Amino acid sequence: MMFKEKQKKSKSILALLILVFAFVLRFYQLADNPPALNWDEVSHGYNAYSILKTGKDEWGMKFPLIFRAYGDYKLPLYIYFSVIPIAVLGLNPLGVRFISIFSGIGLVIVAYLIGKKAAKSQFVGLLSAFLTAVSPWSLFLSRAAVEANLGAFLVALGSWAVIKKRCVLAAILWGFSLHTYNSARVLILFLGFFVVLQLFRNKSLKKLAIFGIILAFFVLPIVGQVFSRQASARLFWVSLIEQGTVNRIIENRLNSKLPALLTHLIHNRPNYFLIYSIRNYLAHFSPQFLFLQGGSHYQFSMQNSGILYLATAPFLLLGIITSRNWFLLFWYFAAFLPSAITRDSPHVLRSILVLPLPMVFTSLGVQKMMGLLKKKIFRAEKLFAGIFIFAVFVSFGAWWYSYWRDYRINYSWSWQYGYEEMVAYVRKNYDEYDEFLITKKYGEPHEFFLFYWPWDPKKYQEDQNLTRYFQTNWYWVDSFDKFKFINDWEIIEKTKDQKPKTKNLLITSPGNYSEGWRKIKTINFLDGQPAFEILER
Repeated sequence: MMFKEKQKKSKSILALLILVFAFVLRFYQLADNPPALNWDEVSHGYNAYSILKTGKDEWGMKFPLIFRAYGDYKLPLYIYFSVIPIAVLGLNPLGVRFISIFSGIGLVIVAYLIGKKAAKSQFVGLLSAFLTAVSPWSLFLSRAAVEANLGAFLVALGSWAVIKKRCVLAAILWGFSLHTYNSARVLILFLGFFVVLQLFRNKSLKKLAIFGIILAFFVLPIVGQVFSRQASARLFWVSLIEQGTVNRIIENRLNSKLPALLTHLIHNRPNYFLIYSIRNYLAHFSPQFLFLQGGSHYQFSMQNSGILYLATAPFLLLGIITSRNWFLLFWYFAAFLPSAITRDSPHVLRSILVLPLPMVFTSLGVQKMMGLLKKKIFRAEKLFAGIFIFAVFVSFGAWWYSYWRDYRINYSWSWQYGYEEMVAYVRKNYDEYDEFLITKKYGEPHEFFLFYWPWDPKKYQEDQNLTRYFQTNWYWVDSFDKFKFINDWEIIEKTKDQKPKTKNLLITSPGNYSEGWRKIKTINFLDGQPAFEILER
């Protein structure tokens, strides 16, 4: 009896250590890596700050259910949840990334709960939690302010509630997830359908009605968005069918030597969508994507590095093959559908709602292997478990080293590094110049000014010099206060006046300026390459 209590206490301590480790990994020097806040992060942060100060977003909309942002339309929950940490911690990387960090830690806890329940084994729960804590897929995205991470946590927690047969709680959590990330709006359709079938089969009609009513409550605000500009704009940016696709279909028809009717039956939008969706879907299961190269987007994973460790590959497969938990299997294979029907697949972020299942299935696979070894060789299962955990630690150490030594330096440009230093310089010298001319080369400079200043939201909303407009499915800001934002290719033409009537400061890309300007400062990326050149006249 005493031995069992001691063993239980040891496992509790181990669980706490894993949680603390996950916490440290996600908070450690957070402001330094990722090396800067990107435009989505500052948009999240400033809109939360604007809600805090005025009850309105940067566009002056009172407590919106969807945030216009740049025209990509951000779902609201992450921004509203960020109001409290920003109020307490300030408008800084920690305040903006706080919700994502705790969502990542929450996934570690949910991995433990699901693993323990699925295998009726605390060992599987602990191993699932450990793998989630150190997994590149979860760890990388937990250190950036991505609303998808909050969505993944809510979907996973709701799924755990389903496993525990708490369908009302599942409906509430899944309902909230619908307002975090667009992938959740697709996945919850499938998961919800699965639950409905189960409840109907079990003749739990009362639970079925409550489940449906709660989800309908959360779905209702989405209905109006489906037929709005928000939906069409978002579709424009992620849809598989865009103008280039249409042109290729037309070209294939023109070049086809088949009969006209057969040509139209083969080369059309539905066929293209179906073929490429299947191709995209299968790509998410490729070893290249999962274990070797990762995704192609620099802000969602390290390049030439898998999002799962190679050492876990055989056990992930073994866990999936031997699992008899149909809900977990359904969730795993459905989670890649939202990403498959968009461009740029396989996509690390859009498939994040699968977490923490790869870690849970890997742990189940390890448990299965331990069981096989136990039957063959005395105590070999413990040696195997030790070797596996050691291999994961070595893989993690190599990844973590590269994350800090290589990724931070080589990819600072992809995080729009340099804006913070540039805004700080402008703020310090604000009173010395009549006008500030800033390049748009690195994307949405106005938002970085609003965030890093930080600019009074009410003052910005009422600014008479604010110029913004909608064009090509995007909202562009050309000016506010003393700031003018200029397309990089127009800088020389628009700043070549040799006899200005005002004292101006020009912030431009390297070498992109006309005669008459005097360079006073250069701001570099972390690899030493110039990002901004600051000149005056």
